[in-house]
Amino acid sequence: MAELKYPLITDTGMVVQAACPVIISASRSTDIPAFYADWFFLRLEKGYIRWINSFSPNLPYYVSFEKTRAVVFWSKNPAPIIRDISLLNIRGLSYYFQYTLNDYEAEGLEPGLPPLSERIDTFIRLSKKIGKERVIWRFDPVLLTPTVDISEILNRIRYIGNCVSPFTKKLVFSFVELKYTRVKRSARVFHFRGLTKEEKQEFICGLIRLNQEWDLNLAVCADETEYSPHIMHNKCIDDLLLAEIGRDDPELVLYLKSAGKDHGQRPACQCIRSKDIGQYDTCLHGCMYCYATDHEKAEKNYQKHSIMPGSDTITGDKLKDNEPVIKDIRMFFDI
Repeated sequence: MAELKYPLITDTGMVVQAACPVIISASRSTDIPAFYADWFFLRLEKGYIRWINSFSPNLPYYVSFEKTRAVVFWSKNPAPIIRDISLLNIRGLSYYFQYTLNDYEAEGLEPGLPPLSERIDTFIRLSKKIGKERVIWRFDPVLLTPTVDISEILNRIRYIGNCVSPFTKKLVFSFVELKYTRVKRSARVFHFRGLTKEEKQEFICGLIRLNQEWDLNLAVCADETEYSPHIMHNKCIDDLLLAEIGRDDPELVLYLKSAGKDHGQRPACQCIRSKDIGQYDTCLHGCMYCYATDHEKAEKNYQKHSIMPGSDTITGDKLKDNEPVIKDIRMFFDI
């Protein structure tokens, strides 16, 4: 299906074509709640963002919020966004959080994160504020090191789960992907690895045993393997959850009835269609297993953002001289 675009007047008065997604993903590519919460709410007020595709940076892509009815947030530290979360309620938007809560502190694999205890407190505070159905716990990715075997990773998950299981309904996990060059390089330096088929099954059995105490919904992300009847295949952008959260929003409910799979994601991904508004190379968490971030570029991009925090792009990039614009808005109408 061809993507429909509509006229949009930018901050500088230009008229451009913009996509108008119903569901916004914020974001698989960076941690908007942790580092760009103020930017997000400012751009929500402005009504649009200019998205930069890292693979085609010279092709501008505008995203309007005119038809947006739901936002799915992804974060490892959503504390900075909690203060203003009521602004989404005022706008009548449905939303929930994919909250990644790992414990690789001793290995130094997530150096930019707050201490685990602080992140657990944030999880509980967010859940109490917006409801536990809107805060999904992710342990992502699962990996092993010379000092972290299956027993140790399950012990760490047990500790976190005992703290947060009363404040969520679901635990999503995935196994580390080593197919990316950047991740392979980090794995050699920091000595982490993926799990064998036998180790994955041992992990699954252990997780199911732990869940006898928690009674959470267990799901694996973007993985075609059938591990157990107790493990579902996750939809991170989830039509059923959005239908529950947004049941009083007729526009969202109507859209969800026909929303199909997001073909822009990996084949094993079960997510429905959304538009991600994040940008690669902008996250400052410094996670060593991340495929989406060059950490030196991220620091530079954050400095650019700090100079122009209200720009229509996360990084404050200026328009290119050859920016294609619509010179006459009448071309969209019978005028």
